Amino acid sequence: MPIRVLFVSTPGIGHVFPMVPLAWALRAAGHEVRFATAGAALAVARAGLPVVDVAPDFDFAAAQARIARENPELVQRMRAGQVHDLRDLAAMFGHISNLLADGVAAAALRWRPDVIVQSPVQGAGLLAAAVLEIPFVEHGFGFARTTGIATLASQHMPEVFDRHGVTELPRQHAIDVAPPSMLDAEPDGWSMRYVPFNGGATLPEWLEIPPQRPRFAVTLGTTAPIREGLDPLRRIVEAARRAEAEFVLAVEESDARQLGPLPSNVRAAGWVPLNALLPTCQAIVHHGGAGTTLTALAHGVPQLVVPTGSDRFINAEAVRLRNVGLAASPEEVTADLLASTAQDDAISTAAQEVRHEIDTMPTPAQIAARLVELRQFAEAP
Repeated sequence: MPIRVLFVSTPGIGHVFPMVPLAWALRAAGHEVRFATAGAALAVARAGLPVVDVAPDFDFAAAQARIARENPELVQRMRAGQVHDLRDLAAMFGHISNLLADGVAAAALRWRPDVIVQSPVQGAGLLAAAVLEIPFVEHGFGFARTTGIATLASQHMPEVFDRHGVTELPRQHAIDVAPPSMLDAEPDGWSMRYVPFNGGATLPEWLEIPPQRPRFAVTLGTTAPIREGLDPLRRIVEAARRAEAEFVLAVEESDARQLGPLPSNVRAAGWVPLNALLPTCQAIVHHGGAGTTLTALAHGVPQLVVPTGSDRFINAEAVRLRNVGLAASPEEVTADLLASTAQDDAISTAAQEVRHEIDTMPTPAQIAARLVELRQFAEAP
């Protein structure tokens, strides 16, 4: 019997895109899916999936500014890479959750899903699952461990939980997309193969032509340039000027224009889907975003991670420890370091090992079947 699954996401592309493959798997199996989110995460509609805007007035910049004002020391620790457990940030996540909670609960009550799947670091989906008394699943997105983080966030949402009459939380389950060999403990819940979704695009002709020299992909993701600026990208471009390789900047065109004239071996490509770009690359240089890190791992591409805040230091450390790439500060990026990333045989071998590991993990289709079982178990007398 078909079921309905509501996906609830924090308002960020890096939170919503990792859930797209599971949503596709459910749809392919004949189930109904819908997303409930706001802000930048509404871009999930480009994946052909229905989405409800639960907070039309949501202003991510304003929310971040308030968080920075109220938690200056914690924000500074995040930017310095001194936060090693995202559960330490539950109060911050509770603030974002409060902005989404009523809209998510209303959307859930209207549509009546059978299961709720939510991205980590928020409690709005947990609230909706509690209101409807249905199974709740947290969908991981990287190497930061987040078990129990929704419950912690809910503790900073007492008024909204009281307003909806919630006195008991639902049983919680989890999906972990991190390759087990890159963890120092057991996976959080069900392991699932990371299937990259980076959006679609009409591919440029040059991407169809094999490069004549080693090619590096370069990206800073969607939020790092806004929060931390373009200085890391400028340092990467300056190092690329002296490297014997081709560099493709997969960044916003407006960001690329701010860099001024580029070296002849650096191409500003706009938003080229990494799924299409990485198979042509010998290495990637990036900010440490979870989606970018896992996409590179899924393609077996060595990486140089230049983390700038949030969970990116956690992802960078996972890359370094597994030797699938290197990690450096922006100031440490040089032409020699770029060459080391691409030419180290041990790094290439480890990257291919993890690629094969990912290929053997349970597929989104297999996890979709588990969600159906969850609902059937909940309905059993």
